[in-house]
Amino acid sequence: MTLSPAVRVQELRKSYGHFTAVDGVSFEIERGETFALLGPNGAGKSTTVEILEGYRERSGGEVEVLGADPRHATLEWKARIGIVLQQTGESGNVTVREQLTHFAALYPNPRPVDEVLSAVGLDDKAKTRIKALSGGQRRRVDVALGVIGRPELLFLDEPTTGFDPEARRQFWELIRSLSREGTTIVLTTHYLDEAAQLSDRAAVIAGGRLIDIGPVGELGTADARVPIVRWRDSGGPRQERTTEPGRFVADLVAREGEVAELEVIRPSLEDIYLGLVEAAETAAGETRGPAGKPDDPIDAISTKGARS
Repeated sequence: MTLSPAVRVQELRKSYGHFTAVDGVSFEIERGETFALLGPNGAGKSTTVEILEGYRERSGGEVEVLGADPRHATLEWKARIGIVLQQTGESGNVTVREQLTHFAALYPNPRPVDEVLSAVGLDDKAKTRIKALSGGQRRRVDVALGVIGRPELLFLDEPTTGFDPEARRQFWELIRSLSREGTTIVLTTHYLDEAAQLSDRAAVIAGGRLIDIGPVGELGTADARVPIVRWRDSGGPRQERTTEPGRFVADLVAREGEVAELEVIRPSLEDIYLGLVEAAETAAGETRGPAGKPDDPIDAISTKGARS
């Protein structure tokens, strides 16, 4: 028996007055997949995620998450979902262990509290009141609360904001372990290296529209992914794009001998992402023109309560 996708989105739309935050977005996320949703601030990615979580009504389109429409979600469905928001309003008057223990009791098959404390690097803060933690440590508590219930589907909205490099690496290992167990993960992050490290596939949203989707290593056009060989000769800096950088370098060295400042640069996910967003913004500006500029998205969002 073939399982339906964990998430199915078809022509999703969300509008606030004259401003369209999400404009006809469609994608699917397979069960057990780690899927990154990328985009600049105001692109519509957080609004999309909130609709998937059942926190925000959509204006149009179809959405199915774990076989159900989030707008009609039951408590049983919600127990299968884990959520790590950008900000939470959890009480700071209890200890970290007390908070995790309380949340664990709400789920049928929670992770052991000690295991979660270790995974998020809070072993030595278990008896500390949450209000006494630093901002980064509170963020780790948010992550711990999101994974304590052993969710089938985990939403991570900027999960490692405030983490130091070591804590971020520990968190990555936790996410990889969840993925190995079959957890479906939806990740929004501004850390492109994080998306590259964790994601099977990624989608890029700009201006409320989906501008690219696919395996992380295949985003962007073929030309954008072509490596660049750079070196210096008597005439100054030189560079060449080539699909065969090894052969090019071998031929260059055979022809010119020792080559100064030789390097081969393979475009990173950040390079690809920035190119996609810039091209989308340029195209949108050309289509819209000065007279057709939409309402300021920041104003529209702040008055209606959307996060992106």
